[in-house]
Amino acid sequence: MPSLDQQRALLAHEHVTAVKGWPEGKRKKYGGMVHRLPALVRSAGLSQALHFVSSRKAVEQTLVLDHLADQLRHIDASIKGGKELLDAVRRAKLPRYLALTRETLACVDWYRRLVQGELGIEAGEQDDDRD
Repeated sequence: MPSLDQQRALLAHEHVTAVKGWPEGKRKKYGGMVHRLPALVRSAGLSQALHFVSSRKAVEQTLVLDHLADQLRHIDASIKGGKELLDAVRRAKLPRYLALTRETLACVDWYRRLVQGELGIEAGEQDDDRD
C-alpha cells in the first residue's frame, strides 16, 4: 500500500496532468494560485487563504479548492468539494484546524513541484490573479 505522501503525489499528479491540456493562460492562472497558496496559508492562516482562493473569479484558480478537497477527504469524510472544505475549515476546532493546515501544506508542496515540473510554470510567472 502506498504511503500517505505517495498518495498525495499520485493524486496531485492526476490533477496537474489534467490541467496540462489547458491553454497556456489558464495553466498559468492555476499554477499561479498553486505557487501563491503556501505563503498565503503561512501568513494569513488556512481559513483566510482558502477563502481568498474561493473569491477568485477564474475557474482555473478556484479549482485548486476542489483539488485540495480531494486530498483532504481522508481527514474529514464530509469534504466532498471546495465548498465543503471551506465549511470544514471554518467549523474546525484547533487540533483539527492545525491538522488540516499541515495536510494542506504537505499537499500543496506536491502541486507546486508538479506545476513546475509538468507545466513548466515557476513562481512569479503567473498571470494577474484579479480575473
